[in-house]
Amino acid sequence: MTSTASEISRTGDSLLRVEDVHLLIGDTTFVANSVPRGAAVAHYVTSPIAHARIVSIDVTEALAAPGVLAVVTGHDVAAAGLTAPVPGQMPVYPDGTGRTVLARDRVRFVGEAIVAVVADTETAAVDAAELVVIDFEPLEAVIDLKTAPDMSPLFDNAPNLIITEELPESNAIDFSQFEVVVEATITNNRVAPAPLEGRVASAQWIDGRLVQHAACQGVHPFRNSLAQWYGLEADQVRVTTSDVGGSFGAKARVYPEDLLLGHLSRLIDRPVVWVAPRSADMVGLGHSRAQLQTFTIAGDRSGRIRALQAHVRQDLGGFPGAGLALGRNACRMLPGPYDIEHVHWTLEGVLTNTTPTVAYRGAGRPEGGSLANRAVDLFAAEIAMDPVEVRRMNLLRPEQLPWMNPTGVHYDTGDYPDAFEQVLAAVDYEAVRSEQRARLDAGDPRLLGVGLAVFVDRTAGVPGTEYGSLHLNADGTFLVLTGSSPYGQGHYTTWMQLVSERTGVPVDQITVKHGDTDLVPRGGITGGSKSVQKAGSALALAANDMVERARAKAADMLEAAESDVVLDLEAGRFHVTGAPGASSVGWVEIAATVLAEQAEQDADTSEIVWACESDYEPDGHTVPYGAYAAVVEVDRETGGVTLQRMVTLDDAGTIINPMLALGQVHGGVGQGIGQILFEEFIYDDDGTPMTGDLLEYGFPSAAEMPSFETILTEHPTPHNPLGAKGIGESGTIGAVPAVHNAVIDAVAHLGIRHIDMPLTAQRVWRAINAARSSE
Repeated sequence: MTSTASEISRTGDSLLRVEDVHLLIGDTTFVANSVPRGAAVAHYVTSPIAHARIVSIDVTEALAAPGVLAVVTGHDVAAAGLTAPVPGQMPVYPDGTGRTVLARDRVRFVGEAIVAVVADTETAAVDAAELVVIDFEPLEAVIDLKTAPDMSPLFDNAPNLIITEELPESNAIDFSQFEVVVEATITNNRVAPAPLEGRVASAQWIDGRLVQHAACQGVHPFRNSLAQWYGLEADQVRVTTSDVGGSFGAKARVYPEDLLLGHLSRLIDRPVVWVAPRSADMVGLGHSRAQLQTFTIAGDRSGRIRALQAHVRQDLGGFPGAGLALGRNACRMLPGPYDIEHVHWTLEGVLTNTTPTVAYRGAGRPEGGSLANRAVDLFAAEIAMDPVEVRRMNLLRPEQLPWMNPTGVHYDTGDYPDAFEQVLAAVDYEAVRSEQRARLDAGDPRLLGVGLAVFVDRTAGVPGTEYGSLHLNADGTFLVLTGSSPYGQGHYTTWMQLVSERTGVPVDQITVKHGDTDLVPRGGITGGSKSVQKAGSALALAANDMVERARAKAADMLEAAESDVVLDLEAGRFHVTGAPGASSVGWVEIAATVLAEQAEQDADTSEIVWACESDYEPDGHTVPYGAYAAVVEVDRETGGVTLQRMVTLDDAGTIINPMLALGQVHGGVGQGIGQILFEEFIYDDDGTPMTGDLLEYGFPSAAEMPSFETILTEHPTPHNPLGAKGIGESGTIGAVPAVHNAVIDAVAHLGIRHIDMPLTAQRVWRAINAARSSE
């Protein structure tokens, strides 16, 4: 069902996104087109070398350049008393400190900021930056994740292997007891998130307060990081955000360049804006995935899987931070939706001279989903059984839920086998197999393959509450304040629906505001697919409180018992039970009555009549799931892969807005297809980026995508009042292994069991020719 903004919208309605109008007409508030009057421009000189000692920095000519207002080095920053490490980075220095905001004595990846130049214009700042002379003493670059632990250390007296974890904390599985044992090592390729809007921020001091406008995933954590680094109280910092051109997890943390803007503004006594060019963002904005996965899967020749053991080596890049969470999430989600008794994993976090890794859509769960589903297909190939039958035999059954997986993740609700069967029927699996056989028999050079993936996700796992409040205005309309910060998801539309269906007020009488630490008292990071579950539930609870408060007032006005008064949601009016045609009062009358009573009492009045707020924390994470099928065509002569069909089924509990949910699925699937077929950030042996711009870094356009065939099902969770689970990242979890398995299936008759991602034409062609040579 669809609804319009002038109507009451409910859960299950495909209400069109209300936040798109201002974007389509260009009435936007992105940071780069909301620059404070008189702002100077900051530009950073970054390292062109992956690993080196800084011998000297000469800024004399840069300081004398036209239009230059300040040139700042890391030692200048320290001399100003700003010596705190960058928030969110693990300490790895021998003295226990962490990453500095500008490199002082050593650089550890291409793109690390060394010098800040501030000038009147961008052109002047860029020209002056070229006059900065830095003398480097090159050091051995640590690039290869396989050999990184044994290479010379990035930090003196600290090893490159900085963390090892194991679960359960016991000896590894004894695989001698199983009939079939399959081992494999696969690479989950390094990718660059590359949102349309890169890193950007402005900063200024107003009445002694630091005011920063940022493209970020949460203004309150951003503010807290700024306050921590500057040694200020939280109320001495104001952070705002509004339109954000994508993030996908990469803007969840404050970058060093963001932190320094306030200091630069104070130095020149003017606002400062920083807009990173794409060339700087490709190496400065965090990368992700970047795992080396070794696993052993074992079981019976009948198809029953008994054990899965994984060793994950996570590339942390030049500094350890959010990358550790990627490895942990990948391991914790094992064995996915499969009923496997023995599961064991070890995790290593390793430093390399590359861009530090951060969260990226799924943050480790796609990596775990790929591992589990590739392992199942390799096991099926070993016993010469159709991977469909292996999955049917090993998927958790609905009566087994709720279930605690062997690594400690609680699965709540669902029916994994039913999801799998629905996708098999939708893709017409037997028909695809029949066409595949026919092509092989005819010697057709266009090889057909079908790949499957069944996966689980863990959402709302990011700890902490989320804030939501509902304000009744004097004219009977509502104002929503939310601690969540959207960057493309459709939050405004969803929050309006949740309020509309509880108050009976049309959507166009509801306003949503976010992204200002002075306006919204608290909030968290928008990530981990938690927004509806936390922020949505908070608003639903606040709306329920508002209705109960209004019910009591309406009872007084109708001279009836409160228990006898009901809210007619179709009309948005309160009346006595059983007498809908008699007297009734609506939100306008209630607001007027309250304001009149306040005036009689000489109370302070305002446009806000009442405010109801809620801070909501679910009683547990949720586990959405899905089943995906991909059909591909592989050109035997060129290795080119064409994705012909992508069939998806996602279950995310209660779906508030199916249109928005499918939009999230489409976006996630598109990024998953990008990773498996096109995207890979590559360094040479010296740590020089080989894919440092969008000419060399491949990603798909709409022309490389089929029309997705999507199915939504609903198994509500008991862990929040909406019954909702997250859906924003599921597409990246299912798409990668489904397409991966499809390509391998297309060439499996040649004896090919695995090809590492991304499955570019060159990589597939080499695998085909190697198989031919061995024959």
